[in-house]
Amino acid sequence: PDIPQPISHQPQLLVLEGSLGTVEIFPAIWKALEDLTREDEAARASALEQIADMGAARISPVVSYFLVTRIIEPNLDLRARVVEILSSVLTADENGLPSPEDVRNSLRIYLAAIRTRQIYALLQVSAQYPQLESCITLLLSASSFGGNHLVDILEERKNPLNIRKQAALMIGQVGYLYTLPAMEKIAGRLEAHLSGQKSMNFINQSSSTETELLPLVKEAINSLISQ
Repeated sequence: PDIPQPISHQPQLLVLEGSLGTVEIFPAIWKALEDLTREDEAARASALEQIADMGAARISPVVSYFLVTRIIEPNLDLRARVVEILSSVLTADENGLPSPEDVRNSLRIYLAAIRTRQIYALLQVSAQYPQLESCITLLLSASSFGGNHLVDILEERKNPLNIRKQAALMIGQVGYLYTLPAMEKIAGRLEAHLSGQKSMNFINQSSSTETELLPLVKEAINSLISQ
């Protein structure tokens, strides 16, 4: 299934009671999670801000798991906020302190389960919000097989050009070394097609797309080779 499933020891709510001060905010966290399931976008937006303000995703693997399921949030602005909150779990806070190890490990397990649908949704965020590219790179780094899905997205001609570009970019940034043979084949096909078009002095939308895509594919290849 597209949506990551909880691992066997989930869900556990005891984590919310395991850190100082979290017993008192548990009802608010529970309410925020409920609001994330509502159709009303304003309610979902408010719920995300409450979760962020309380740092709930950083203290509970249950909350971080729930947010992973929201990577496919229909509203792109809210999806971008989900990306920010999730990436904050894997980075140090303003005081330089990491989130609990069990929370980080659980989040990585959940992210390892994402598939093409979720990765495509992340690429839509990176295309719209370039400032979040590092956050998305961090999340994709937890998906060891994410490179296969990115290659599939890159190769699919029906996908928008900006999404295919992001797929090439992320392959290089995350460093999926095992995709190198596939990326070299893609580059070869793009070059061959462009060469054929030029020899016939024929330019169409397809060749324009390939002209824009090829440099990013080559850049990703060079990044992989240099690792």
